[in-house]
Amino acid sequence: MMELLGVTEAKSLPPEETDPKRPANAIRPPNNPHGWTDADGHFIVRSGWGNWINYDLSKADVGPLPDPLVLKNGKPVTNAKMWWQLRRPEIAEDFAREIYGRIPANTPKITWEVLETDAHALDGRATFKRIVGHIDNALHPTATPSIQITLHLPANATGPVPVLVAIGGFGPIPGFPAPKGPSALDLVLAHGWGYATYAPYAVQSDSGAGLTEGIIGLVNEGRPRQPDDWGALAAWSWGLSRVIDYLETEPAIDTKRLGVEGHSRFGKTALLAAALEPRWATAYASCSGEGGAKLHRHDYGESVDIVAWTGEYHWMAGNFLKYGGRWNDLPIDQHELIALVAPRPIFVTGGTQDLWPDPVGMFKACVAAGPVYRLLGKTDLGATKMPAPDHELISGDIGFRLHTGGHTDLPDWPAFLQFADKYFGTPAHQR
Repeated sequence: MMELLGVTEAKSLPPEETDPKRPANAIRPPNNPHGWTDADGHFIVRSGWGNWINYDLSKADVGPLPDPLVLKNGKPVTNAKMWWQLRRPEIAEDFAREIYGRIPANTPKITWEVLETDAHALDGRATFKRIVGHIDNALHPTATPSIQITLHLPANATGPVPVLVAIGGFGPIPGFPAPKGPSALDLVLAHGWGYATYAPYAVQSDSGAGLTEGIIGLVNEGRPRQPDDWGALAAWSWGLSRVIDYLETEPAIDTKRLGVEGHSRFGKTALLAAALEPRWATAYASCSGEGGAKLHRHDYGESVDIVAWTGEYHWMAGNFLKYGGRWNDLPIDQHELIALVAPRPIFVTGGTQDLWPDPVGMFKACVAAGPVYRLLGKTDLGATKMPAPDHELISGDIGFRLHTGGHTDLPDWPAFLQFADKYFGTPAHQR
C-alpha cells in the first residue's frame, strides 16, 4: 500500500540511543526492548517517521483545527439545511476516502439463525438468545465472516425495551485485572433495558494479514485493497448495522432506542458506527484514543503515526498512511466525526491513569464539536475546562467523564445510563 501511495517512512534517522529528539531521561525497560520508558514511567516509542510519543501537554497542540462549520469553498454554514445538504456530506466524504475507507454499497446477503435460547437466564432475571448471521460467501468461499450476537432482555419487561449493544463482551482485556462489582450486563438489566454483545472479529480479523479475508476479503474476492477501501474499523461498524437489522425483527425491542458501546479500539468503532448509522440513537465511546474521539492534532500519547504504522494500519483506509508524520495535512479532525453524530447524544470517556488514548485530546474534541450541536438546536458539552475526575458532564447532548483509574469502561457505565435516561426514559416499572 505504501508503494501504491508513493509513501515512505523517514530515512537516515539517527540511532534511537543518540536521537536528540528522544525525551530526556528515557530508558530501555528490561522487559520491552522495542520501546522506552520516560522519566514518569510512561511507555514511549519512536515512529517510522521519526516522531517520539509525547506526554507534555504544553507541546501537544500541533495545528489549528478545521472548522466544521465552514464549507470547502470558504463559505460559513449558517443553518441546519446547509449542514445537512452541503457541509455534512463534505466531512463524511473526507472520512470515507482518507480515514476509514468506503463501505461498499453492495454487500452480501445475510440469513439469520437463532442457535440457543434460554427463557430463564441469569437465575430468571433475563431471557437469552444467541444468534448468528450467515454471510453469503459465494464470491470468495475461503472467507467465512459472520455476525455473532448474544441478547439478554429483562424478564419482567412489560413492553418493548431499549437495547444497548456492547462491542466485544470478551471479558477483561489480557494484561488488565478483572474489574470488581456488577458487570455492564448487570447494570443494564437492572435498569430495565436489554443488553447485547457483538463479536467484531467474526466479521473482520484485527490484523493486516486478514485484509484478504473476512468481510473485506470477501467483497474484494481475495484481492488486496485499493487506497480508499474500508479498513477493519469500518468493517466492524458495518457489522453493527447488520446487528440493527436483526434487532428490528424482535418485537420485544424498541428499535428507536438503540445504543452502541465500545472500549479502546471498539470505542473507536462505536463512535464511527454512530457517525455512519443514523439508527443508533446514542453511543458510548470509552477510552477510544487516536482514530476515535482524540484529536489528530493533539500530540499526546497515541498518535497518527502509531495508527498508520505496521501494527494498526489495517484499522483504517490505505489512504491514512499518507498522513504519517504529516498530521496537519489531514483534511479533517476527530471533532468532526463527533459532529457527524449530531444531533444524537454521544458520551465520551477516559481515565486519569490511561494517558495513551489522550483524555485531554478527547475532551477538546468534544468541545470543538459543540458548534454543530448548537446549530442543530441541541446543547453542547457545557464546559470548556477539563472536569475533575469522576465528575460527569451529562447536562448537554455531548457527555464526557474522566474516571479515576486506567484502561476500563466499567466505572463510567452508571453515568452513561444516567445520560441515556434523558433520551430513553426510565422504564415504567422503575418510575
